[in-house]
Amino acid sequence: MAARTYGFIGLGNMGGPMCANLIAAGLTLRVFDVAGTETRAPEGSGIADSIAGLASSVDTIFLSLPDGKVVESVCAEIARSADRETGTVVDFSTTGPDAAGSVAKLLGEAGLVFIDAPVSGGKSGAVAGTLTIIASGPDDAIADLAVPFEAVGGNVFHVGPLPGQAQAVKLLNNFLSATAMAATSEAVLFGQKFDVDMQTILDVVNVSSGQNTATADKFPRRVVSGSYDAGFATALMTKDVALYLDEVRVAGTPNTVGSTMSALWNAAHKAMPESDFTEIYRYIAGETKSGE
Repeated sequence: MAARTYGFIGLGNMGGPMCANLIAAGLTLRVFDVAGTETRAPEGSGIADSIAGLASSVDTIFLSLPDGKVVESVCAEIARSADRETGTVVDFSTTGPDAAGSVAKLLGEAGLVFIDAPVSGGKSGAVAGTLTIIASGPDDAIADLAVPFEAVGGNVFHVGPLPGQAQAVKLLNNFLSATAMAATSEAVLFGQKFDVDMQTILDVVNVSSGQNTATADKFPRRVVSGSYDAGFATALMTKDVALYLDEVRVAGTPNTVGSTMSALWNAAHKAMPESDFTEIYRYIAGETKSGE
């Protein structure tokens, strides 16, 4: 049986490091990025001159793209590519359940298999190859992806057979992450008002019942140091929280906290359009203003 061949579209903060890890695992990889493939392509990758060119030369394509509209546009081009060799498309992007369902239908009508596989872990996880992969789709197709999935993450969860199920889990995860950052910011500022050192607050909370991803990771590594460099933009977190809230409203589940978080993150993004999402602490602390 011939070795599997892989393509990758989207070589940004997440896609570039993921590609590097696929190559390091010994996989044959061709890449494309509309922003400039040659300047972004990891060492050892082959370069495709177009989406159609990539689809005509590999059997599996991975995507790491900004949003559902871009994913759908790219998948439409894959589906209509002449001389297409690609039979499976795996989407690592965060698009929301509705977009995943639309893309699955589009690709299915063209005879392609779609795997909904958003990832969690940020840029640092992409570089280290420790991403969590949340996948939904056919059992056999996901089983066939064990080698590339292990290369980019290793923490693989098959959450169901339907497109959109993985997106639902990814959105609720990012909502919880956003909520933890915002709530921890408020709590730390409260403690500091009593002249308690930030690190001391974190030390106490991290061996107590209030521990969360913000207190254990983001604050010690990105906020205490003042680096604010988690590698995930406030704009993207704002998008994900808004997507979560949209889907919650459709589902008819409670949205009191979701509505509050979406309004807060929208305001933070307006005030800090180019910021890292850990800078929500600066926004809540009143260190920024709209238009700064």
